[in-house]
Amino acid sequence: MTDAGWPSTDVEAEVLDGLARVVRSPSRDEETLLRHVGEADALLVGTARVGAALLDAAPRVRVIARYGIGLDNVDVAEATRRGIVVTNAPGFCKEEVAEHVMAMVLSLARGVHLYDRAVRAGDWTRAGARSVRRVAGQALGVVGFGAIGRAVAERGAALGLRVLVHDPVVADGDVHAAGAEPVALPELAARADFVTLHAPLTDATRQLVDAAFLAAMKPSAYLINTARGGLVDQEALVQALEDNRIAGAGLDTFVPEPLPAGHPLLECERALLTPHVAFYSEESVQEVRLRAARCVAAVLSGSRPDDVVNPEVL
Repeated sequence: MTDAGWPSTDVEAEVLDGLARVVRSPSRDEETLLRHVGEADALLVGTARVGAALLDAAPRVRVIARYGIGLDNVDVAEATRRGIVVTNAPGFCKEEVAEHVMAMVLSLARGVHLYDRAVRAGDWTRAGARSVRRVAGQALGVVGFGAIGRAVAERGAALGLRVLVHDPVVADGDVHAAGAEPVALPELAARADFVTLHAPLTDATRQLVDAAFLAAMKPSAYLINTARGGLVDQEALVQALEDNRIAGAGLDTFVPEPLPAGHPLLECERALLTPHVAFYSEESVQEVRLRAARCVAAVLSGSRPDDVVNPEVL
C-alpha cells in the first residue's frame, strides 16, 4: 500500500517483484485507508496517519516503511507492541534541505522576495526591502544537529557564517569537531542572526519556538523552518512579524498543511513561504522510494532492513 503522490509505483514494484504486489490507495484519508489495508503485508507510508485503528484493520502487516525521516504520523510504540517493524530514511534529502535553507537565508538577507514584489509593482528603488546586511560574518543558529543540521552548518560556514548549534543529544566535542559552537537554546535564540530548525517533532519539541523564544531573538534576526510546522507557535510568530520583533521568516512547513485561505501568514509580507518542498529533487525522491521499498523487501524476505526505528522487534 502506498499513499505517496508518485506518478506511478514502478520503482517499488521493481524492488518488490516476486515478493509483493504494490497497490496504491486512492486516497490518504483514514476512512479510505481503512477500507484498503485489510490484505496488506506491508505499508509504504507518506503522510498518512498510522495508528491503532489502521493497524487493527491490517492484521497481516509486518512492516511500515516511511517515505521520509519524521515519524510523527506513525504510532511507533503501537507498531512495536504488535511486533511490526518500522523503518524510515534518515538523511535521504539532506542535500536538498540544506540547499533550500541556504536559498532562504540568502533570499531573506538580501530581500530578494521583497525586491521581486516591488519590481513587479513598478518600484525599481531600494525601498522594496528592509536594510540589507552582509551575510558573511553573521551567526547561523542550527537547532538539531543530525545529518541535515550538519549539512546546513557546512554550507553556512562556506558562506562565512559563524555557526551556533543546539542539540541536547549531541556531544559538545562533536559540535566543535564540525567547526561549530555548542550553545544552550536561549543563547542561540539571543545570538543568532538566522535560526534554522532541524529537530524532530516530539512532545518535548512541539512549539519549541514560542513567544518567549521569539522575544529573545534579535529584531534583525530571521527564523527558518524546513522541519515540522509543529515546532513553531504560528500565532506567536505572526504576532512577532506584525510587531516587527523579528525581521522575517522563511517557512516550508505549517500547521495545517495547506494553510487555509486568509491565514495571517499568507498575508504577511516578510514571510517567505514554500509548499513543503525543501526535501524535493528528482534524486531525493528516487532515493527515498528505493530505500523504503528495499526495507519492505528485506522484512518480507526474512532479512534485517536498513534504518530500523524499532530494532527491538527483530
